[in-house]
Amino acid sequence: MRRWKSERIVGLHEAQVNEDHLTSFVMPDDRRLRLLSFNIQVGNSTQNYRHYLTRSWQHVLPHKGRAGNLEKIGGLLSDFDLVALQEADGGSHRSGYVNQVKYLAQQGEFPYWYQQLNRNLGRLAQHSNGVLSRLRPTAIEDHPLPGPAGRGAILVRFGDGPDALVVVVMHLALGTKTRTRQLAYIRELIEGYQHQVLMGDMNTHANDLLQSSPLRDLGLLAPQMEATFPSWRPQRCLDHILLSSSLTLERVQVLDQPISDHLPVAVEIRLPGSVGVDSLPAVIAPASEPLA
Repeated sequence: MRRWKSERIVGLHEAQVNEDHLTSFVMPDDRRLRLLSFNIQVGNSTQNYRHYLTRSWQHVLPHKGRAGNLEKIGGLLSDFDLVALQEADGGSHRSGYVNQVKYLAQQGEFPYWYQQLNRNLGRLAQHSNGVLSRLRPTAIEDHPLPGPAGRGAILVRFGDGPDALVVVVMHLALGTKTRTRQLAYIRELIEGYQHQVLMGDMNTHANDLLQSSPLRDLGLLAPQMEATFPSWRPQRCLDHILLSSSLTLERVQVLDQPISDHLPVAVEIRLPGSVGVDSLPAVIAPASEPLA
């Protein structure tokens, strides 16, 4: 198996800012946030397994349908406060040189965003994860994950000190052995924080994550057990938003939006009063309606 070369190291970064969408808003009294995780498959639509073969060219070449799919995704994301994206393209030939993380941040009117480039194939492909936020991050850490190069995690911190909220966005490996190494690495990243959210395409079921992975004794909650893959006939639950017990789960939903080959996962949570995110100069957009 080819091991992709990479010179990436762990880095500290500032969020990119959409100046047109900066807002000043006070945290709602109920301290609710709406979170979404979505593997967008670079804007490709897949309705059955044969499309992986017949539409495989769409992963390397531009096509007209991608723009329409991204517009649909942007409309969907606008209802949320914090979004984790996997399998986004950072601006290559196949995406029409559109940075999809930046584009979706603009479409969803998010003031803050960050793109993590994990596999740089130049003009051919820019394999990326992304974060979109209405909450201003205090810090962003870009982490390449253990194993063959090409997988990464983004740690986003809101607030400071022991009462900070830490969110990790990830796209984990297919293989159990490599995935275990990656989860052990992520555990080290979060174990110093009380308020934790893990979001992404984790390529395994919740029972594996909570019972037999390095996360097993952290007391995390995996509220979503519905299948997310494949989107046209969901059979496997691969996409998750895991929560620490300090965060109150209000609602969870797998959205019936078969735009990609994965379905998006959404949760609504309530932050404890001790979480210090409301001390930031720009917080979140006005609260939207609860999940159905």
